[in-house]
Amino acid sequence: MTATSPFPEDFLWGASTAAYQIEGAADEGGRGPSIWDTFSATPGKVRDGDTGAVACDHYHRWREDFGIAAELGLKAYRLSVSWARLQPLGRGDLNPVAVAFYREQLADLRAKGIRSAVTLYHWDLPQVLEDEGGWPERATAERFADYASRTAAALGDLVDEWIPINEAWCAAFLGYHVGVHAPGRRDRTAALRAAHHLNLAHGLAVAAIREIAPNSRVGSAVIMTDIEAASDKAADVEAARLSDGGGNRLFLDPLFRGAYPEDMLRHFAPTGAFDAVLPGDMETVAAPLDFVGVNHYHRFVVEADPNDAHLGNRSLPPENPVTGFGWEINPDSLRRVLERVSAEYTDLPVYITESGASFEDAVGADGSVDDAERVDYLDGYMKAAGAAIDKGVDLRGYFVWSLLDNFEWGEGYSKRFGLVRVDYGTQQRTLKRSAHWYRNVIASNGASLTWG
Repeated sequence: MTATSPFPEDFLWGASTAAYQIEGAADEGGRGPSIWDTFSATPGKVRDGDTGAVACDHYHRWREDFGIAAELGLKAYRLSVSWARLQPLGRGDLNPVAVAFYREQLADLRAKGIRSAVTLYHWDLPQVLEDEGGWPERATAERFADYASRTAAALGDLVDEWIPINEAWCAAFLGYHVGVHAPGRRDRTAALRAAHHLNLAHGLAVAAIREIAPNSRVGSAVIMTDIEAASDKAADVEAARLSDGGGNRLFLDPLFRGAYPEDMLRHFAPTGAFDAVLPGDMETVAAPLDFVGVNHYHRFVVEADPNDAHLGNRSLPPENPVTGFGWEINPDSLRRVLERVSAEYTDLPVYITESGASFEDAVGADGSVDDAERVDYLDGYMKAAGAAIDKGVDLRGYFVWSLLDNFEWGEGYSKRFGLVRVDYGTQQRTLKRSAHWYRNVIASNGASLTWG
């Protein structure tokens, strides 16, 4: 530990990406269609009609991208493997071309001294499984367990950390309730059933990985939102409780307490969705983990809204400056969620598995990108992470979202989160000011942040 930084000497400074957002090569190497191929090819679903068919062309340019990761001094890199690439039909033998592709990547990371954190599912469900009912069906969780087992057998000797599911809340509710993510359905009961089956899939995958690769470290990547009541009025306090239940506790409680929150079971009882919970499910979901990963982007201040049929609330406009996505910049929210997960749920080591911001990055006449807003954002949030360590949180790493600008789901290529700019026409990579800044943060183990 340095004199000016609270971060331990072995702190993992990293960056994260996801397969569909960067790989491209949608029709190469035996890859099958995923729900995101279908969704983004549907007119009106993604801004400007953008798709991930080419994205950052990482499939062909990963050596350059990993070279950049090494140049920055990354200690760890979080990637996802594509279910649609590894198991195009959602069942059966893995695609040997895909296995070779990911093994080559993982071996290169290891040779560079960069730890690998592999996410098995970052939202790219094989389309054939959605055609059979998707995540609202229990069979999808069972298919995922098979996929996890086969992938652990194929890649496990090269993987340092496994994360079965990324942000189950987003996959369930943005995909099946709000409909702004693939597969674009709008059915609250289906979303709740999907939430349970995603939780179940996580637990089944943990068991599969433990069996196949018993020395592996396995954890989570749960999105945690900081939610506050707009006032101390009983209705607003209740609205905040319900919002927290639907956004946070519906996923944290099963993982770490082995049960769904009683208030959520009561609130959603009329849907009948939790009839999908079968005996033994919750024990499976709560399989012991080695670490907890926290993704954090938001603080919401909510008030009661009787017109909202889902959770009876609405979010107030942000009180502070916002990112290019309109998300409030409030570093202390990160400290609060880190303290909360450690105080209320687990004493496991914690990793920030995603944290970052989109901004309107301007390219200078010389081709440089002076993304001062992102530097300020990350400086504030990293100091908040340090404050959480000072408060006793066993925080072991910080993965910036994202290494590269990429396909930002329903927003297409209109939002840029990367430390590295990607010119999507030429595929040229340019290290932004934030990348150079982050290199100094890593080299100094956080001492170069604006402490004081």
